[in-house]
Amino acid sequence: MSLPPHPDRAQAQARPGGPRRRPPREVEVVDVRPLTPRMVAVVFAGESLADFAEPAPTAHIKLFLPDTEGNVPRPVVGLDGRLEWPEGRPTMRTYTPRRFDAEAGTLEVWFVLHGDGPAARWAAQAQPGCRAAIGGPGGRFSVDPTAALWWIGGDESALPAIATLLEALPDDITGQVHLEVEDADARIALPTHAGVEVTWHHRRSEPGTALVDVLRQATLRSDTHIWVACEASAVRKARSSILTNQVLPRFQLTTRGYWRVGEVNHPDHDYGED
Repeated sequence: MSLPPHPDRAQAQARPGGPRRRPPREVEVVDVRPLTPRMVAVVFAGESLADFAEPAPTAHIKLFLPDTEGNVPRPVVGLDGRLEWPEGRPTMRTYTPRRFDAEAGTLEVWFVLHGDGPAARWAAQAQPGCRAAIGGPGGRFSVDPTAALWWIGGDESALPAIATLLEALPDDITGQVHLEVEDADARIALPTHAGVEVTWHHRRSEPGTALVDVLRQATLRSDTHIWVACEASAVRKARSSILTNQVLPRFQLTTRGYWRVGEVNHPDHDYGED
């Protein structure tokens, strides 16, 4: 079964009275390579990345897409310190940066080619020379250095975040990673970790069902740290199951609703906490 339509990851909403933000960095595509039949890696470069901060594990960036002529609208800083878009606010989506190479000045982002979102359509046609703009990085998650046991789950949209998380986990931890994808062709090589077992699950008719079922059947110790990101409704089922059936502190549970079936502009700060 194909991944149901969803609009990439989130169209952010303007926040009146919000903090002053730096204008997004203009970048150019320098490489595009397929990862699976439904996922591509796009590598960006540009002088504006010279002071780009090293992204934390599972961090996010804002991707501002060009207009139909390939031009990236440029904002100005208004009197109140907020960004204004004289040429019209561009379409923007949220993604997890897979890797940043400070020495080479490149930023790699993975795109799921689900076909219906503006960023997925753009990524499917991207080639060297294409332009875009990037804001960030941001994100409030950090790896607890004292955590010794992990349970990690996600779908295709969470693969880059999980890859960064695996790279950040200490060598002496143990854990499980459960990944829900369309089929065997959607599997991808992830960073290896001696103490972590990776299991792949194929998607059923309802997104996230396989992940939720595995989590409900898991026997989790009270010191297990859990990180789950997938379709928003499934995230809520997973979170409810954990808080109802498992005895562990809330601070050891991180959930993210990256997208929602049938929703055009799903909020990009969905922590599944409602």
